[in-house]
Amino acid sequence: QILVILKEPIKADLGLSDTQLGLLTGFSFAVVYVTAGIPIAWLADRSNRRNIVAASLGIFSVMTTLSGMVQNYTQLLLARLGVGLGEAGGSPPSHSMLSDYFPEEKRGTAISIYTTGIYFGIFFGYFAGGWIAETFGWRNAFFIVGIPGIALAFLLLILVREPQRTLASTTSQDKASFKDTMAVLAKRPSFWWIALGCSTASFVGYGNGNFFPSLLIRNYGLSVTEVGVVLGVIGGTTGMLGTFLGGYLADRWGEKDKRWYVRIALYGILLSLPLSYITLLGTEPLYVIMAYAPGHILGTLYLGPCIAICHTLVPAGMRASTSAILLFVINMIGLGLGPLFVGALSDAYSTHFGAENLRYAMVTALTIGTSGVFFFWKAQRSLLSDIEKTQGMA
Repeated sequence: QILVILKEPIKADLGLSDTQLGLLTGFSFAVVYVTAGIPIAWLADRSNRRNIVAASLGIFSVMTTLSGMVQNYTQLLLARLGVGLGEAGGSPPSHSMLSDYFPEEKRGTAISIYTTGIYFGIFFGYFAGGWIAETFGWRNAFFIVGIPGIALAFLLLILVREPQRTLASTTSQDKASFKDTMAVLAKRPSFWWIALGCSTASFVGYGNGNFFPSLLIRNYGLSVTEVGVVLGVIGGTTGMLGTFLGGYLADRWGEKDKRWYVRIALYGILLSLPLSYITLLGTEPLYVIMAYAPGHILGTLYLGPCIAICHTLVPAGMRASTSAILLFVINMIGLGLGPLFVGALSDAYSTHFGAENLRYAMVTALTIGTSGVFFFWKAQRSLLSDIEKTQGMA
């Protein structure tokens, strides 16, 4: 997350284009992230998940630290590939562990609380990163964020226990191959609709989210520190609130009807759309931020409930692999294409829109993202029958 707030000083220092920035925060990172994610998840379904998470955190932190030492675009790109490798081993094993720590009726809340870490990262990365960059330079921002993570990796080994696998853990499904997992998911149409819905939401979230600080700096005259404070505090807190509420409400309302795990996502995205358009097209910074805050809460409801319900669609021994497959689709479309699309379109729009090029590139991405409402609507229609199929496997 810290790279997003550092984009403008890095762009100026290394002489980068918006397309190159989009590659750094999107496609190049996503390719490594999703390619490594599936084999790591396969390993997590068979071995100690805590150790995998700790090792991944160590790699992530080392490569983040090295990002502060780069001298050109190629070196920064390679460092980002290393960050993607480290991050790939974080979520799928963690999701699997949480599903073993908590019963099904509390799973949405648990995974949503875990997912709020993304927005705590935004809070710290934006808030502290912007100030550090302007005070000490963008390179030191990477050092300050990366070095503590190395120590945290060792603490994780000491303080976190590997949970016992539940439900199907004593059956042959616990050793399910990737082919077995894909065979099960091929018969779960709701999973693929959920994956597409999350992907379009992520396409907008990563694409526009990665360039929103740049929009505020270029078009509204805010400094890096001001943007860091505004988006760190508001973006971080509203993201944490929205993510937590999504899981909490899904667990509460989904106790009687599991379709609420998807409906929360559907209604959240639908209601966020008008606020998102106001955020991008507003002329005054105050109105932009006033629309951004509630829109961000609604737009972040989806991820925790969607991950949780996908774990209900497969036996326990397939959970980490299922998370990895879900994240593969989400991140290839959302993280891989979102920032690259916005960056490349911004460069292309510069001829026609001048200084407004980035704004209209983000509006275009948001318009494409409206298709997520349809995908989530399709998912909730087949969800109950897909859950029954999995229950019949127990």
